[in-house]
Amino acid sequence: MCLVIAAGKQRMKKSIVWATAFIVMTGAVSAGEVEDRAAASRAAVKQFSGVLKGQLVDAIKTGGPQSAIEVCNLTAPQVAEEVSMQKGWRVARTSLKLRNPTNAPDAWEKAVLEKFEARKAAGENPAKMEFFEVMDNGGKKEFRYMKAIPTAEKPCLACHGAKVKPEVGKALAKLYPNDKARGYNKGDIRGAFTITQPMK
Repeated sequence: MCLVIAAGKQRMKKSIVWATAFIVMTGAVSAGEVEDRAAASRAAVKQFSGVLKGQLVDAIKTGGPQSAIEVCNLTAPQVAEEVSMQKGWRVARTSLKLRNPTNAPDAWEKAVLEKFEARKAAGENPAKMEFFEVMDNGGKKEFRYMKAIPTAEKPCLACHGAKVKPEVGKALAKLYPNDKARGYNKGDIRGAFTITQPMK
């Protein structure tokens, strides 16, 4: 059994009422703790994305999109690992259209990504899209969180757009021979940050 708290502002009040009833009936983790964990997850995503974006922008300024590809290939996993180590969580990125196969979503992440796409189709802004849930994993509770990554015009489309420069395509083919993370337009959901917090 799992506890779903957030799926967008429109449903927040209803979700909190349902969650409170769930807590009373089952003695589950409190709504306050869940919100605290959600806030901590948002902060971790901000830290991860801020460091990564800064390095990508610097790389593009100095060496063009090809340099940004190297940052994503080498630096992004390092930043994810550093934040994970700091927090004692799993912090990563994933997508329905993979560039790096090591970022493949698990079943839960894939389902959430598909829900994000449905929410976008219904008119919700991907920039504000998140989902979190307390889950039971083999008798141990986990807090799981995902935050959608919208495609920005710059620098995203230089490497993820429908048309990339030949030199960019060549660099991508060298590092990611099975790359599927192209064909995006501004505002598309390119993937999501994903966090797993172990719970006592």
